[in-house]
Amino acid sequence: MTGTGDLRAVLDTQGFVLVPDALSPAQVAPLAEAVDSALASATAYRRGGSAYALRGLLDVVPEIARLAYSSRLRAPVEAILGPNAVVVRSLLFDKTPDANWKVPWHQDRTIAVRERREADGFGPWSVKAGVTHVQPPAALLERMLTLRLHLDPCDESNGPLRVLPGSHRGGFLSPGQIRAWRERGDAPKSCCSARSGDILLMRPLLLHASSPAERPGRRRVVHLEWAAGDLPEGLEWHEARRDRGVRE
Repeated sequence: MTGTGDLRAVLDTQGFVLVPDALSPAQVAPLAEAVDSALASATAYRRGGSAYALRGLLDVVPEIARLAYSSRLRAPVEAILGPNAVVVRSLLFDKTPDANWKVPWHQDRTIAVRERREADGFGPWSVKAGVTHVQPPAALLERMLTLRLHLDPCDESNGPLRVLPGSHRGGFLSPGQIRAWRERGDAPKSCCSARSGDILLMRPLLLHASSPAERPGRRRVVHLEWAAGDLPEGLEWHEARRDRGVRE
């Protein structure tokens, strides 16, 4: 695994870093089985009869919850956010032949909260799948970290994440600024190919996108958003999960 200082340096400069072989095939297999069981349940989101997403993943897949607070996953997170980091949103995505979507270039600009409370710098507000979301100040998002655990291999043929390195350092970007980043000749677009068991760490404000898979298959990705502090003025994270002392 990349050293702590290297992780932080690459993340600060590029906005993302791949941690290869974070989990072995033997460790991934039971997680994939547990995820598939949850995808078969009524809690999964479906398109064309195919389950493609889960929200509140740590609540519906205990195996993922235990992993999230094990030293194996916490080590790279704590290297960036410190020991008080908690998961504040957990999702699962799976591109399939029936659910093979395109995501345009964007920044992750909202957080999920328990209820709406007016606070300086927070807004606009929205509701997604019954959960209240809000855009916080950019400085808050700059202190957050997204961890994406790949349960399946992901290459250029099955809709991998693409990113624009360094684009996280400009705060909230306007549509014109996003377009300028896309058109810059000196801004390489990185394809985040990964093997099963690899982890991708990224900053929420990094510009990212994905194309439909050319050869749709399984592309199960555990998406965990982490933060290291409480929200101001009575706001609460919708899905803050405290460390249960698991150190596997």
